[in-house]
Amino acid sequence: MTLVLKLDADHPQPELIAKAASIIQAGGLVAFPTETVYGLGADAMNERAVQRIFEAKGRPADNPLIVHICDRAMLDLVAEDVSAKAEALIAAFWPGPLTLVLRRDPRVAESVSAGLATVAVRIPNTRIASELIRRAATPIAAPSANRSGRPSPTTAAHVATDLDGRIDMILDGGKTKIGIESTVLDMTSEPPVILRPGWVTREQLTNAIGQVGHAASIEELKRSPGTRHMHYSPRARVLLVELKSPASILRKCTDLLREGKVGFIGHTSVPISEPGFSTIFLENSAEAYARSIYSAFRELDERGVDVIVVEGISDEDEGAAVMDRLRRAASSFDRE
Repeated sequence: MTLVLKLDADHPQPELIAKAASIIQAGGLVAFPTETVYGLGADAMNERAVQRIFEAKGRPADNPLIVHICDRAMLDLVAEDVSAKAEALIAAFWPGPLTLVLRRDPRVAESVSAGLATVAVRIPNTRIASELIRRAATPIAAPSANRSGRPSPTTAAHVATDLDGRIDMILDGGKTKIGIESTVLDMTSEPPVILRPGWVTREQLTNAIGQVGHAASIEELKRSPGTRHMHYSPRARVLLVELKSPASILRKCTDLLREGKVGFIGHTSVPISEPGFSTIFLENSAEAYARSIYSAFRELDERGVDVIVVEGISDEDEGAAVMDRLRRAASSFDRE
């Protein structure tokens, strides 16, 4: 079984951080909380350690990882040619949920970048993460700490469900604050290009550095994790409904109940009392959805539903990140 250590999120115990750091230094795998989701960490400079991440997760080798650092000085170990625009974003948003794609320093393990000349990097905004990286004295490569394709973990229990016995340690720092992954911005393009929307919005980015584009090609998307493969999905089929009336949502859920068990996640009341129907109500806000959507997916999987109907929200501002994850969780033919 994987060792689980309970930490105080605000004042993590130094002796427990030291145990986790020693595992990283020895080439092992440690799951830890960031402000976005739990990450599965390994020494980003150790090729064999990084390959263990892919093995534990069942992650495709062409899906790059994000490198987590603890301060600006550590960035010079992993990236080259940091532009003035990148420096402006670092000053404005680090530590925080913004990942920058930069030119990779050759000292970084090649598997981190899936063979590309770029590296995705950020400073996470939790004490546990920053102190782990500082004590390990090395950049830590850390995708989400889940089996590949599953909903990202927002609690240590989610990590254990997916990876118990596959990794060395889990640092339990409680539930993550944001609940969805970071914004990924490609700084090797001009103008910079958003590869994955996240909690740092396009408006915030443009206010900081001017024009920002959106990825338009597969070649661009290759530079970011979580953009080309099926992601964020529960075992149940996901049907995303957008801009639908309460009556139409009720009809859809009623029709699906004829085929099996149905779960509903949304901000509309659905008055169905049949045994095969489960509902998880969320406030109609990006914050509420982000904090709860992955947990809701996992809960409905545990209830054994066959299909999950998810009610969409506005894709303005932070809602764009939430809707990006919901659209990826739903198959192409399961959006309305």
